[in-house]
Amino acid sequence: MIKALREEVRRLFEEKKVDLVIGWGKGSLPMTATPVFIHKAEDVEQLIWDETCSNNLAVYLTKDKRQLVQTNQKIGIVVKGCDGRSLVLYAVENQIKRENLVIIGVPCNGVIDKKKVLKQTEGKEVLSARFEKERMVVEGRGFKTEITKSDMLSRSCIHCNHPNAPVYDIFIGEPINTDSDVAVYPDVEAFEKLDCETRWKDMVESYSQCIRCYACRNVCPSCYCTECFVDQNDPQWIGKSPEITDTLIFHLNRNLHVAGRCVECGACERACPADIDLLRLNRKISKEILERFNFTAGLDIDEKPALASFCENEKQDFIMG
Repeated sequence: MIKALREEVRRLFEEKKVDLVIGWGKGSLPMTATPVFIHKAEDVEQLIWDETCSNNLAVYLTKDKRQLVQTNQKIGIVVKGCDGRSLVLYAVENQIKRENLVIIGVPCNGVIDKKKVLKQTEGKEVLSARFEKERMVVEGRGFKTEITKSDMLSRSCIHCNHPNAPVYDIFIGEPINTDSDVAVYPDVEAFEKLDCETRWKDMVESYSQCIRCYACRNVCPSCYCTECFVDQNDPQWIGKSPEITDTLIFHLNRNLHVAGRCVECGACERACPADIDLLRLNRKISKEILERFNFTAGLDIDEKPALASFCENEKQDFIMG
């Protein structure tokens, strides 16, 4: 896979089809990958693709205030399923021009959550890690352990049924077949079965751990506003302290802002230093959007977002009177 990826990117540069390629490279720490920006064919050896490549690279097309789009005529970008869905979202929302991108799809069997690995090692520092089929061997000072892939998989990947980019120009390897009959939202359904009091208590306990660092917002590919509502002072939407009321307002508002736009990549949850279950509300809203509007974000580049269109046969039981 890695060899094929490097050869394809080298060819793109040699044929002058791209000015820049965004991909993943080996990180400076074990179990990590880092975004890399390739400007010439000689640098393609930096590219990798494995279970550590968790970053949603689509954020660099909006978070960087579109400087990359302005300074490079043609950008190549390596994407797994959720990253590719973000690109579709950007195209639909007129944030990028599809013709200016060369999308390189890679099949994704799930990425690891480093925090899950550290729990398995009881917080001990991991000095080396290597993958062996469906497990990873990690070593540190005075210990060596094997962890199965299912025990370290990012929660966003457990129920994912969109492992391939929905739109691409080049695909490395073979697309992964998915089972359409598998339940997509079993975790959300379990949460829905709880009574209101239990759900609220659970949410308050969970979000009270938030330190308002905004890491979840900063890594989210769907949060690209020039000025976030939490940073506005005139008017001031919410307080700056980590009081639970203000914290809940922030998270609930952010969830509503990405309603019908969240691609469930899990970047927010992996970035959270407090290890909060951030995907639960995101996935709850995605389930509501699917049931009410038969819409899943980032799958069809020609389809309007669910909340930007209207059909007469949509459910309207929320209307009172």
